[in-house]
Amino acid sequence: MSGAAAIAPAIAGHGRPLLQNRVLASLLIVAVIAIAATGFVAQAPNRLLSGHAVALWQVASPGMLTAMTVLAVGMLAACLAAPSRALHLAVAGAGAALLLATLAAAGGAAWRLSVGASPAARTSLGAGFWVLLFCAALMIVDALQRLRAGPGLRLVVAVAVVLAVAAIAATGRFDQLSIIREYANRRDVFAAALLRHVWLVVGSVLPALLIGMPLGIIALRRPALRTPLFSTLNLLQTVPSIALFGLLIAPLSALSAAVPSLRAIGVQGIGVAPALIALVLYALLPVVRNTYAGFAGVDGGVLESARGMGLAKRQIFWQVELPLSAPVLLAGLRIVTVQAIGLAVVAALIGAGGLGTFVWQGLGQDAVDLVLLGAVPAILLALAADFLLQILTAFIRRKVSP
Repeated sequence: MSGAAAIAPAIAGHGRPLLQNRVLASLLIVAVIAIAATGFVAQAPNRLLSGHAVALWQVASPGMLTAMTVLAVGMLAACLAAPSRALHLAVAGAGAALLLATLAAAGGAAWRLSVGASPAARTSLGAGFWVLLFCAALMIVDALQRLRAGPGLRLVVAVAVVLAVAAIAATGRFDQLSIIREYANRRDVFAAALLRHVWLVVGSVLPALLIGMPLGIIALRRPALRTPLFSTLNLLQTVPSIALFGLLIAPLSALSAAVPSLRAIGVQGIGVAPALIALVLYALLPVVRNTYAGFAGVDGGVLESARGMGLAKRQIFWQVELPLSAPVLLAGLRIVTVQAIGLAVVAALIGAGGLGTFVWQGLGQDAVDLVLLGAVPAILLALAADFLLQILTAFIRRKVSP
């Protein structure tokens, strides 16, 4: 073996790599490329035109540019430093600061571009903004994962970021952004659409749980029914959502015509009724599958011990099986809730209302910011639901762990 070949393993075994955090370094590179190659915001003469891209350095204040540069340099240094708990906390804080700075810079840019512009002019969020915001959010998530942060710390960070964004919004900094102006024009109907969207989700998830959990237990207790049950639910899941909404129109229209009392309570071919039925059908498979997996994963020895202690079947179910399977059940609830939030947007096509109303109106008018007015709150709802259910799952897992 040559001398160089003998030295190479030693270097590989004992040398410290230059990049200690490749994820953070990759996110920084993506963010820099996005800022350099794409517009941070776009200025258009009215709400229907796309306008021209404006770079970050053209519209951000010198103080904001300096602050964002300092944050980027600090995180670059963190990529090279030896990992530690204090370093990960600092990166999480820097990521949160970068996220807030990105939002504030967009709001400030809209105000600067509005000076001397016509009242119909609009400032929309550009690709550079979205990429930078996404990278900042991932920096926070990666830092918390490296910290192995518990549910308490994650909740504190999330609440702190939300309160900071709300504080910035309260100053009116975002008022000149096109999406906020779309909201101002529809303020009177936005709250009703948001509540309708939440109602559609709750009104579909709760029945899915009430129907799906017993079916999952039946699939576990009676193996002969397992294959046909899961085959049927898999078939329902493969039907496209728009097709399923369409398939429900004819039978529900016929049913409401035959039974006028059903039409009086809102059961008809279009509207809330077919939307709820379709959302429940789509939610059944994740609920049934996770219920089956959760109860099947309970250790048989634990059940034998419970029987040896003289517990009845009902007591074993409520005191042993249900608590131990709760984390898996909540995982299914996460899937169902996020899925229902997304599908409820499509349900606006059949008159169910909700945030999807703005999405389809915006697509029809070719108004991107009106689309975002419906899409962004729906995304935030899904993220919030997923985050809170993750926190609850982690908390319950800690409680039931031996």
